[in-house]
Parts: sequence; structure tokens; C-alpha cells
Amino acid sequence: MKNLLIATCFLLTANSFAQGMFGKNPYRNQQNWDQQRVHYGYYLGFSSYNFKFDYKKSFYEKNGSDEILVEPTTGFNVGLVGNLRLMEYLDLRFEPGLYYTRRNIIFPHITNPDQRVRDVASTYIHFPVLLKFSALRAGNIRPYILTGISQSLNLSSNETSKDDNYQGRFRMKKWTANYELGLGIDFYFEHFKFTPSVRGVFGLQDELIRDKNPNSPWTGDIESMKTRGLFINFTFH
Repeated sequence: MKNLLIATCFLLTANSFAQGMFGKNPYRNQQNWDQQRVHYGYYLGFSSYNFKFDYKKSFYEKNGSDEILVEPTTGFNVGLVGNLRLMEYLDLRFEPGLYYTRRNIIFPHITNPDQRVRDVASTYIHFPVLLKFSALRAGNIRPYILTGISQSLNLSSNETSKDDNYQGRFRMKKWTANYELGLGIDFYFEHFKFTPSVRGVFGLQDELIRDKNPNSPWTGDIESMKTRGLFINFTFH
């Protein structure tokens, strides 16, 4: 009976909360929030980085269909948000952040198992400038989409290293440019706004630094290597 009473109270509280947030006529929290010219926030989240490889014709002539494989892992993100209201449904956002990720790159055509895998750990300082297109607010929720461009500084790029893959050193360019597409939902609570979002990041530039040997089995037949990333962020304003 005690457990039943607790469960009933929980369900009634949850139902009351849902009605307040999403019901037919919910009480509108933070009614003037979106009228602010400028506001700030911060975010925490997760990321998964990958690479997209394009190959020269010679790659397939040498290796057949054994394309390079990438095993991504889940990294973490933390950063700040600056929001400038441009008009009713359009905002300009700057979301600098720190992103940490790790990828295993597997070269199946290399027979030596000690040289087949490169563990690539990257720490990015990410500088995106985004346009946020918001829908009409419904009660205490407001969905949106966003798009924009970004620059990423890879602190672990090894760009200036004199060693290359022959010494076990995988090298990438320090600066890269990207375009971004995403969507999210603003939830308006009594004292703050909470926003879960998901965003895809697509590199625009070749990031690979080739080995000194033009016939390197790691880099010699690669046309380009570009970042692909998926971000899931939880923002608090």
C-alpha cells in the first residue's frame, strides 16, 4: 500500500508537470526570454568523430577493395554559448568549445599488425558561427534548426612533427574548416531554459599530412581525408 501510494503521488506529480509544460493551455514560463537582444549559456555533451577518405585510382589497383576503416569512440564536449537576436525567428550564435575525441584508423592492406592501426587522439578548440531558425513557440517548447560554418584548432595534430608514420606518428593539419547542420528543442522552465540538440559537422578541407615517402602505404594513395562528426549537446541558459 505504501509503494502504491508513492507511485500514485509520483504519477500525479509527473502528470501535473507534463500538463504545465506541454498541456493544451500550459503556463508559459520565461514569457519574455526570446525578446532579449543578447543572452549567454553553456553546454555539455558528447561527440563521435569519424573520417571520410577519398582515394586515388592507384589505391584500388594496389589494394583492391580493402578501404581504410575508422573506429570512432565517444568523446565529450564543453563550451559556452553567445546568442544575438536578429529578428523574431532568427538568431546568430557563437558556441566556442573544447572537444576531446579518439579514433582508431585501420589500414587493412598493411600486413604487419604492429603498423596496421593508428590511434589518433584529438583535442579540438571549436569555433562555430551559426544561424538559428526557430519555429513558433508552443507552450513551453520551441523547436529549431541551425546551420553555419566553423573553424577547428586541433591541439594534437602533430603537424610540426618531423616524424611520420614510419616512426609511428600520424599527422594532421592543425586548422580545419567545416560546415554544420543541426536541430534542437528549447524547453522553457521557471528559472532557466534547457536545450538538447544534435548536430552534424562536415569537414571542407583535406586534413591529412602525407608521409615524406610518396609511396607510403599509409598516405601515398589517399586523395583526401575529411572530418565527419556528430555532436549531442545539452545547453543551459
